[in-house]
Amino acid sequence: MENSFKSGFVALVGRTNVGKSTLMNRLIGQKIAITCNKPQTTRTRIRTILTEERGQIIFVDTPGIHKAKTKLGEYMVGVAERTLTESDLILYLIEPSEYIGPGDRHILDLLGAGAKTGADQNRQKKSDAGADASDMAGVPKVLVINKIDTVKKEDLAKIIAMYSAELDFDEIVPVSAFNGENEQELLDVIFKLLPEGPMYYDEDELTDQPERQIVAELVRESALKALSDEIPHGIAVGIESMKERPGKGGFFDIEATIVCERDSHKGIIIGKQGSMLKKIGTNARLQIEALLGYRINLQLFVKVKKDWRDSDFLLKNYGFADTDES
Repeated sequence: MENSFKSGFVALVGRTNVGKSTLMNRLIGQKIAITCNKPQTTRTRIRTILTEERGQIIFVDTPGIHKAKTKLGEYMVGVAERTLTESDLILYLIEPSEYIGPGDRHILDLLGAGAKTGADQNRQKKSDAGADASDMAGVPKVLVINKIDTVKKEDLAKIIAMYSAELDFDEIVPVSAFNGENEQELLDVIFKLLPEGPMYYDEDELTDQPERQIVAELVRESALKALSDEIPHGIAVGIESMKERPGKGGFFDIEATIVCERDSHKGIIIGKQGSMLKKIGTNARLQIEALLGYRINLQLFVKVKKDWRDSDFLLKNYGFADTDES
């Protein structure tokens, strides 16, 4: 008897900076989503695809759920919360902490924690994004405890007990996205819980993200890692042009603009005699060439767009729409 083919959409949700993008990249064996140790790195929903004999997993990496302070923040949280109700399986990532903070408490509320806490009346309230615990009643939920390389086994047992008292997770899998510990165990759990289904994407596809969007994100990642802490939240990257150079197959000329909110930030991004911008461009070029397999000439520019994160028009220009992205 042939084994059934499993498939489905698997949401990775959690607070900011818990390692969702790093884990997703690890599971598919390729860097697609950008990673950084600064919070709120992921801003949009990113789909990546893992296809093997057992089936096809479409991972949906989401922005970290946080308290939004701008329209961009509201968009990011809305994307994450809507994804919960549109998935066949939810991976809820946490860090190994000794207590449940307000951010994780909010996510537990969204996932339907009222069954054990006695707060059922609160679980039926709609969130700002329209997500409701009842919408996810039949969706399998896996608690993924990331960064277990930083905690003792006895402390890990306490964390498992603490979260088990909050929600009846279908499975709990401790992992390390950093070193790959329990990576295969997590994949086994995912395939076990996914329903039988079709192959949604060609078996050689890794993501549904357009190349221009991937390039923009790699430029932003390079900037995030190079710049001081007060600037990254206020930048966006737009690709002005991306053209293959005539007569030179596989060689692309790319022009990209880094948008910031203040004149003082523009000076920092450019750096003394253009040193910072050159550093950002060099690192981004190497990442783009490694991922896409092209040789590129990357030209970076910097513009100031004051308060762009609170402008509906500019948010849409930079790819952050209010409508569903699916």
